[in-house]
Amino acid sequence: MMGNALLIVGWLATLCYVATGVVGYAAAGEQAGSLHVLLGLMACLLLLFSHTWIMFYLIGTGKAIKTAVTEHGLSQEWIEKTKEFKNQSYPALTLAIALVMTMFILGGGVERRVIPTWVHHGLFYVALFAQVRSLWIEHVVLAANRRLWNQVDDQLS
Repeated sequence: MMGNALLIVGWLATLCYVATGVVGYAAAGEQAGSLHVLLGLMACLLLLFSHTWIMFYLIGTGKAIKTAVTEHGLSQEWIEKTKEFKNQSYPALTLAIALVMTMFILGGGVERRVIPTWVHHGLFYVALFAQVRSLWIEHVVLAANRRLWNQVDDQLS
């Protein structure tokens, strides 16, 4: 349940990120520019929140599964699967976080006219692709994690 809630936050953050881009492209005047920066900050923080907490969620469920396996003498294969989930998702999540943070930081450089606008625009699309890709990976990994959790629970019953 918690994983799904975090995934929903990730999708809402992605929508906020897209809205930031729309406002940025349509921005004319100081008020639109301020809205662009505010939406960008909100999207950046929500994306950081959702991806970071999904990482912590996978750590927590992995620890709980490891404890159950150790205490009840279950197959070590369950523990290896939790490690696979982290190996599958962490690189994509870290990349999405890094790109969105870079995008936000470079936006300040564009505002001050020390970085070309095309760099900010190009990075917007690269970061958007990485974000959607990471959300898909999160969806797959969280579903597999939930199935594994249920299988371990069934073994304990």
